[in-house]
Amino acid sequence: MPAAVKLREDFSAEQLRALARRSKDVNQSRRLLSLAAVRDGKDRGEAARIGGMDRQTLRDWVHRFNAAGPEGLFDNWTDGPKSRLSAEQLATFAKIVEAGPDRERDGVVRWRRVDLKRVIAETFGVDFHERYVGALLKKLGFSHISARPRHPAQDGEI
Repeated sequence: MPAAVKLREDFSAEQLRALARRSKDVNQSRRLLSLAAVRDGKDRGEAARIGGMDRQTLRDWVHRFNAAGPEGLFDNWTDGPKSRLSAEQLATFAKIVEAGPDRERDGVVRWRRVDLKRVIAETFGVDFHERYVGALLKKLGFSHISARPRHPAQDGEI
């Protein structure tokens, strides 16, 4: 059977509870209270239940606490994946959408997501799904509703 992970010795149970009371983060407080229970000598299963987790999760938080102290008990959220188009490329794409298609060059009289997908791939070398092109348009502030284009043979006086 593997040995239990030792909890660092520089914090007493009372200090851990005091940190939990002062913490503004609920998850950090739960984890600190679980660690205080471990420091008091409760078994890991019972201490994990106090924090609303299982024994393995408590073990993982003990590792983070040992490495970084109380600050290691915060959730680490990331900003998500980086955008595949830079800010300059997005601005260029917005200008392309605003200008509208050229009937001879693009072969369409109004932009559809599939057409914009092709334009993005040709211009920037990035392949997006059609649905993401719609999300990209929304992010840039374009509405999905557009005016109906004029037929080329329509009388311009009307």
